[in-house]
Amino acid sequence: MPFIQVDISKEIESKREKEPQFKKEWDESREEYRLIGEMISLRKKEKITQSKLAELTGNKQQVISRIERKENSPSLKSFSNMLNALGYELKIVRKRIM
Repeated sequence: MPFIQVDISKEIESKREKEPQFKKEWDESREEYRLIGEMISLRKKEKITQSKLAELTGNKQQVISRIERKENSPSLKSFSNMLNALGYELKIVRKRIM
């Protein structure tokens, strides 16, 4: 049986258009992944290893790794603790309305 080539971007966009609940959950997950990506960039910029970050936050290195691989979602408290350990803080700012 031959493989069928699938354009995953088109499939996701189609599902987003047809299913409002999927669209909502997909869009919310994008923001979470963006924030985790920024945290990873900050960790690397500060030259802090996953092991060191785990030590600073009282976690295990495996916990940090699972968060960074997006296998686990950190609680807001855990995420804030990680940012604090890196020398950063989480702030809420009003969105610009275009």
